[in-house]
Amino acid sequence: MSQVIIDTFWVTIAAFLVFWMNLGFASVESGMARSKNAVNILSKNFIVFAVSSLGFMLLGFGLMFGSDNPLIGTRNLWILSGIPGYYTAPDTLLLGSPITFWIKFFWQLVFCGTAATIVSGAVAERVKYVAFIIFSFALTLMIYPIIGHWIWGGGWLAALGFQDFAGGTVVHSLGGWAALAGAIILGPRIGKYGKDGKPRAIPGHNMSLAVIGVFVLWIGWFGFNPGSTLSFANPDDVAHVLLTTNTAAIAGILLSTAASWLKIGKPDLGMTINGCLAGLVIITPGAAYVSIPASLLLGAIGGVVVVFAVLAFDKAKVDDPVGATSVHLVCGILGTLAIGFFAEEGVTTLSPANGLFYGGGLGLFGIQVLGVFTVAVFGFAASALVWLVLKKTIGIRVSAQEEIDGLDIGEHGNKAYPDFAAAVNILADGDEAVAVSPPRPAVPVEQAIPIVNTADPRARITKVSIITGYDRMSKLQESLDAIGITGMTITSVMGYGMQKGHPREYYRGTPVETKLLPKVQVDIVICKVPVPTLVDTVKRVLYTGNFGDGKLFISNVENVIKVRTGEEGYDALQDEA
Repeated sequence: MSQVIIDTFWVTIAAFLVFWMNLGFASVESGMARSKNAVNILSKNFIVFAVSSLGFMLLGFGLMFGSDNPLIGTRNLWILSGIPGYYTAPDTLLLGSPITFWIKFFWQLVFCGTAATIVSGAVAERVKYVAFIIFSFALTLMIYPIIGHWIWGGGWLAALGFQDFAGGTVVHSLGGWAALAGAIILGPRIGKYGKDGKPRAIPGHNMSLAVIGVFVLWIGWFGFNPGSTLSFANPDDVAHVLLTTNTAAIAGILLSTAASWLKIGKPDLGMTINGCLAGLVIITPGAAYVSIPASLLLGAIGGVVVVFAVLAFDKAKVDDPVGATSVHLVCGILGTLAIGFFAEEGVTTLSPANGLFYGGGLGLFGIQVLGVFTVAVFGFAASALVWLVLKKTIGIRVSAQEEIDGLDIGEHGNKAYPDFAAAVNILADGDEAVAVSPPRPAVPVEQAIPIVNTADPRARITKVSIITGYDRMSKLQESLDAIGITGMTITSVMGYGMQKGHPREYYRGTPVETKLLPKVQVDIVICKVPVPTLVDTVKRVLYTGNFGDGKLFISNVENVIKVRTGEEGYDALQDEA
């Protein structure tokens, strides 16, 4: 009886740690996204666990463990009416260790929630809130349980000897396939790719929060992997898994930092963050099956591969704001396949077979390949089907204007940082910007007003201040450059005009009297470019006919002095165009 108490307590604590990983995912994802989408991402990470818990309770658990049918659970599906005797019988597939049934259930529940959470980051900053909720419910109600049954519920892959100790395939690669399907069907964020097709960097707004999130995930993994022993009867097994987990993480950190340093030229923090997670994911399927030196090697492989995977997905126009596909999908697959090479029988009491490098031949590797392939086909196809059905019915992507303004306001009506001006964001360009709100018909500047002042350029120096929204800056800069204006001063400001702001923000259901709105002020001093040319260009770019298009303030400048040369007046502006 004492051992049952110890095992139950151990799995309970480990389950709490896995649940705690929800905070880690929320922090990483929100930190690596833009501030205008922070509330949306935090809210998704809250609601996804609730939705996945409901789906898993209603049907998912039964489909995963409800019989020894090779494909799917077919009986004992409804556990909320009471615990069916099937689950507590001595020969049940869930026996594992004689811990309390509901603790076993909760253990599986937090794993299911983790798989759904992985998807959130990959579809961030453009997915509809309600579409994400429905997808998460479908994933945890049907898709995750079916694959879980194949591997952990006595299904056909388990019968073949497929090994996945703590969910490198069941949780991480499946979550990665679902994320990849969503990212492809959604398409990239507005402004992610330039007209030349090259990816643009869209920096996260709070790397401090992202780092905190990774530390939370790292701690959570000490429950995720060691807790998968489901028993503390053999402390050596728990300790071994604990150390392989940590060793792979540190190797991932070091090698991802080195790889990004060599490839990019700087030790990119975002890559280091993903390197830590890559090490943790790649060791997850084999944490109890490989030696500690092998875990060091696997973590190093994950750290290097994740850097190039992030760059490859970007190049392939799969826009994944946090790198979830690179971390969970790619490294989940690698870790699962690695068992076929590095598994060592007896390295723990839980390790049943040898891989190729320990005299086991290619048999285990072949089974691992088969498992990875079938999960890829079913997981991606089923997830893509759900995404496509949602796309054709309720839609899965927010409007272009809502995406540019930020999902915090459009989807939730509040902001994560109401007291601070938002940072400048990567914006739409070209045709994408036109689709937001139809501008006034444009006439080429060359046909309207001469670009170069034909009058005496020394006659007058003029300062033009433009006040507008952040979402217009990209197009404005391009248009000003086209008429020969390349010098400007850009300042983040806050204010309001005659309409006194617009109360679109709410906090706990109460409208926030939004007075000071974030704006950008562009100051330009010109002499050679005619003022009418500048004014006409700015009006064409900013006009939508809606509140917030902006204002121009025009004033004479008494003198301009270039500090470096001492030149004054027109001469100080010689390099204006």
